[in-house]
Amino acid sequence: MHSSTNVEKLFTVLDETAEIIKKELDCTYIESVAETGENLFHGDVLQESISEVSRKKLLKHYQNAHLHLYSNEEIRKAYQLAVLKGLKEASHPNHQMTPDTVGLFLSYLINKFVKDHNKIRLLDPAVGTGNLLTTVLNHLHHKQIQANGIDVDDLLLKLALVGANLQKHPIEFFHQDSLEPLFVDPVDMTICDLPVGYYPNDVGAQKFQLKADEGHSYAHHLFIEQSLKYTKPGGYLFFLIPNNLFETKEAPKLHKFIKENAIILGLLQLPLSLFKKGDFAKSIFILQKKSKHAQPPKQALLVELPKFTNKRAMSSIINQIDKWFKENMK
Repeated sequence: MHSSTNVEKLFTVLDETAEIIKKELDCTYIESVAETGENLFHGDVLQESISEVSRKKLLKHYQNAHLHLYSNEEIRKAYQLAVLKGLKEASHPNHQMTPDTVGLFLSYLINKFVKDHNKIRLLDPAVGTGNLLTTVLNHLHHKQIQANGIDVDDLLLKLALVGANLQKHPIEFFHQDSLEPLFVDPVDMTICDLPVGYYPNDVGAQKFQLKADEGHSYAHHLFIEQSLKYTKPGGYLFFLIPNNLFETKEAPKLHKFIKENAIILGLLQLPLSLFKKGDFAKSIFILQKKSKHAQPPKQALLVELPKFTNKRAMSSIINQIDKWFKENMK
């Protein structure tokens, strides 16, 4: 069986059952994806108001799905396709999923940094649908990981919880504003596709060093500060940042704050072809929270990544990265 065939098969189950539930419950497709994902996990129809005819159809789909035959990555990809279809229909500006290739490349980088760590506490403070977090977990499967995900959007969080259950990841999720005090203990590693924009809670922003001097503060700046606060000294932080992060009028304050609290390990610019508009282009920004033992590298890892489909150029970049690790991360 080809992996793509498995992904297509499982997506078809999720898609067809979501359409049935959407009609029965008169809800949006994205809401019905969360409902059918939960049903699939339990192998049962949990919604009481569904007609007997539809219930039988759904049960037949779930029984024929044979979820145990799929790998975690196949489940994640199939579920992601259904979620993406739903997000397109809902066209909500904040519901942008991290591209798959970015999640995979980030997983590769994280593995390089934490190769000597067997137990890791991990936080994603803007977990969204959980796609980035579960991608990373699927590629750190040989380690003991205690993961936390936080999001203010209850529908996205439900989708994340269902996706995590289907992949059997025991992630602890919190439904809250990530810029309020968090219910998590300090972590060894934070990953975050930073939500870019203004933070509407001006009063809440006051407790941050990176609050704006006037007007609304940048949420993505506050997320960096909050992430550093909840990461242990010596812990790693992997951010997806907008390419213009250090070009705004608030940038000097951000730069000073990072310099005081963290070591910059790397900045890897993602291929522009991944993003619909140049304005939305992002980079991977890697920090280590300062500690007695954390040593800055001789030089930061600065890379402009080629298209991920360009195998020869990517191979050359991977060699460069391997060389950097040998020389800088003893």
